[in-house]
Amino acid sequence: MNFSGRYKDVIHPEKLHVLSLSVLLDKLEDTPGGVGANIAYGAAQLGESPVLLGSVGRDADVYVKELAQAGVVTDFVHISELPTASFNVITDKEDNQVGGFYPGAMSDSQSLSLAPWAERDVFIVISAHDPASMRSQVDEVKRQGMRLLYDPGQQVSNVSGDDLNKGVAAAEMLILNDYEMGVLCKKTDNTPEALASAIPVVVTTYGKDGSTIAGTVVKDPFTVPATTPDKVLDPTGAGDAYRAGFLYGYLRQWELLSCGRLGSVVASFIVEQHGTQVPLSKQAIIERYQQTFNEEIQL
Repeated sequence: MNFSGRYKDVIHPEKLHVLSLSVLLDKLEDTPGGVGANIAYGAAQLGESPVLLGSVGRDADVYVKELAQAGVVTDFVHISELPTASFNVITDKEDNQVGGFYPGAMSDSQSLSLAPWAERDVFIVISAHDPASMRSQVDEVKRQGMRLLYDPGQQVSNVSGDDLNKGVAAAEMLILNDYEMGVLCKKTDNTPEALASAIPVVVTTYGKDGSTIAGTVVKDPFTVPATTPDKVLDPTGAGDAYRAGFLYGYLRQWELLSCGRLGSVVASFIVEQHGTQVPLSKQAIIERYQQTFNEEIQL
């Protein structure tokens, strides 16, 4: 949902203790999503064959089939008797968002184990879903010595500080937006600098202000500018698209600067449309990357 005003103009700080807010919406649209599904969809558009591990309700049957048709391996998606999780978000004209998340079938995901990939050369992405399942999957990653992108996202507020510390300790890579990084640091008694001195790759995203890349394998932290889209309609899902692009380069051992740039380019296509899963043209990505960064890539 979108409205043309600004939250800062309709929220009165002195009345936060009795907040009662209503805005007139300009657009309301139902779109398929889910953090893991968004990242997997983006990776599949780039040519990967990502495996999606998650839990949905029977109401998502068509959606799961569409993901499979897009190139996502959905064999391990659990079908729950609960309704599929949903996220309702209202975005203002400055891309600030307020949302509500109903977990539904996500709460039925504690049986989702990483055991099928034990002792295999895989890269695990644990993104925001059921906190208990995130905890058990981090434990599995640690026991199996698996490579991990820890991506707690908006669940950073609902995951305990102890669990966040365990995820950080197991991570080869950590990606959060600026707000989430602040919450994680507060709950784990950390600083971004301390995290960067302990984790190989730490990425912080700042929306239209780009991203920063730091970590133990980065001599000097650096900034990757955001790619300018042709138009901006809705930022929802851009962070997931960034992750898909970044991972594509990272798993091919690209320089981290190029990984961040590809993430930036892929994300720019998402904000041009409503919805978190947008069909992508490899040629269009290659051309925008060249135009933006004066560097050629092959996908």
